[in-house]
Amino acid sequence: MPLWPHSAQGTGVAGAMIKVEQCIGNLLRGGVLLAAVVLLLGGGLYLTRHGAALPLYGSFRGEPEALRHMPDILADAAALRGRGVIQLGLLLLIATPVARVVYAMGAFSLQRDWLYVSVTVIVLSVLVYSLLGGHP
Repeated sequence: MPLWPHSAQGTGVAGAMIKVEQCIGNLLRGGVLLAAVVLLLGGGLYLTRHGAALPLYGSFRGEPEALRHMPDILADAAALRGRGVIQLGLLLLIATPVARVVYAMGAFSLQRDWLYVSVTVIVLSVLVYSLLGGHP
């Protein structure tokens, strides 16, 4: 199944929408599958290196500061550190629905459906605003 729908000449609007929906479904499945593989790899790396450590249930320690910023997460994941790979998997999982909205916006633009393009631009704006730390 291609990522972008080809021209739907002769198939009508319904055929074009079916192609777009199939491509969106493939994008979502692929994103979740990729995130799951990365998370499993990160979990395996983490357990291999830290599986014998005893948990400290009496105190809560959040993620280190180095795992809260994109460049640091990418550097840790590239170095195959378990926590960094897990964080990368979570970022991929979060990015999947954002990619779906971006794809839908492109598909609606190709179909020249400006009402849906404007709706997806609003949805994308809200997503980006909330992901970058904005509070509604």
